[in-house]
Amino acid sequence: MKVLPFTMLVPDDKSVISEHIELPFFYQYLHRHDEWQITFIERGEGTLIAGNDMHPFRSGDVFLIGAKLPHLFKSNPEYFSNNKEKTVKACSVYFNANGILSALFNLPEMKLASSFLQKNKHGFKIPEPFNKNIVKKMFDVHQASGADVLFNFLKLVNSLQDLNENVLPLCSDMYSSNVTENEGMRLSKIINFITENYNSQISLEDVANAAFMTPQAFCRYFKKHTGHTFVSFLNEVRINDACKSLISGEKADCISGVAYKAGFNSITNFNRVFKSIIGQSPRAYIDTYNHVSKVNYTSAL
Repeated sequence: MKVLPFTMLVPDDKSVISEHIELPFFYQYLHRHDEWQITFIERGEGTLIAGNDMHPFRSGDVFLIGAKLPHLFKSNPEYFSNNKEKTVKACSVYFNANGILSALFNLPEMKLASSFLQKNKHGFKIPEPFNKNIVKKMFDVHQASGADVLFNFLKLVNSLQDLNENVLPLCSDMYSSNVTENEGMRLSKIINFITENYNSQISLEDVANAAFMTPQAFCRYFKKHTGHTFVSFLNEVRINDACKSLISGEKADCISGVAYKAGFNSITNFNRVFKSIIGQSPRAYIDTYNHVSKVNYTSAL
């Protein structure tokens, strides 16, 4: 079996790289690269794993991902069902502030921009009110050529910098992305196994076997590199799936169905875990989402 790299190489024939993709699903393995990454989810839903945290994503979301941060845009299961009408679409911009662009970011005029990146080293999700402006500038970079690429890139960086304190990090500042290549490949295999099997009754022994480790060694390894126990990570993956189902049009009286679909075999356990992670009950979560959606719709009229 081909061993997939953990550290992905981004072409260095340009100082700023951009791409606009349409694929059946997003790249499905945990990976990292030296470049910062700004990604606009034009179409698609799933879970972003970033460092030791998880975030649901959907069409319209924009993320800034820090350099060297292990990450994975895991598409929802329906994207792997060979349904040719179900595809993802995204625009991404990559830049290496400490590599080919280091001379630019070391200029006195870029001091604030450099400090902003350093302060937000793991990246963040762009607050929704700013998405339209950021996305426009991303496409300006993608569609430009020659010196205009750098000119438009600086405008994009300035727009990110203007977000100032209006952002929440993708993962804890305490998280360390210093993972060796071999550890990263093993971690990628483990996380991929969990995200592919979370809705079945997988056990600690199952995932330890997949990693070719004893359960005891696996527990120590997984806790060290993710900050999670196996059970806490599995629960977060399952609750992320449940949250997406609850707000996707599922009927409120089918909460038990959502729970079983996400891998829980007890509605009581599901309600307890859901509240411990989300901070409210599943029904309250649905009510909150519907209220916020109604307010946003009314404001837009």
